Amino acid sequence: MHRFGAILIVSGPSGAGKSSLIKAAKDHIGDFYFSISTTTRAPREGERDGVDYFFVDQDSFEADIKAGEFLEYAQVHGNYYGTSLKPVREALEAGKLVIFDIDVQGHAIARERMGDLITSVFVTTPSLSELKRRLESRGTDDEEIIKKRIQNALVEIEYISAYDFLIVNDHFEKAVDSFIAVAKAARLKKGRKQALSFINKWRGS
Repeated sequence: MHRFGAILIVSGPSGAGKSSLIKAAKDHIGDFYFSISTTTRAPREGERDGVDYFFVDQDSFEADIKAGEFLEYAQVHGNYYGTSLKPVREALEAGKLVIFDIDVQGHAIARERMGDLITSVFVTTPSLSELKRRLESRGTDDEEIIKKRIQNALVEIEYISAYDFLIVNDHFEKAVDSFIAVAKAARLKKGRKQALSFINKWRGS
């Protein structure tokens, strides 16, 4: 029997190590699709269409909004960013685990719209001071951005109880093992029937 895919949402403060965990676990979690955002902004140097973002023009983005093809979207600095459902549907139908790295608001919207198709995990550092230390030692952000990331983290941490799992990224190897376990749990969670009815409902709405 063809196995239908599943959805895993990963959230947590910037600097908590979400990308590193996904990268380290990728060979151990089976066939997956990492959901990338669609945007109307121009590609930056080195960015590739279909790898970093799906780059589209404003007209086609707005047409997809009208057609209900976005799970969530926002306008930032005059450009649209959103999670397109087309590649997500294709990946689910191909039996893949779809991984979203989205913030707590995105998680809330996804929960509302996809319900029990979702497994979610919140990744964080053991403490706020450790998050600050990691952000500063990365050396990629200036003080103002670090301050903003810390403020966001203080808000995001309040939403932990809305998630199925919590991974405290203290010892990296242990955190990777936990992430692999969560990804496997996500795959086991859903029946094909419920997932298909979700897709049909989406197409019809």
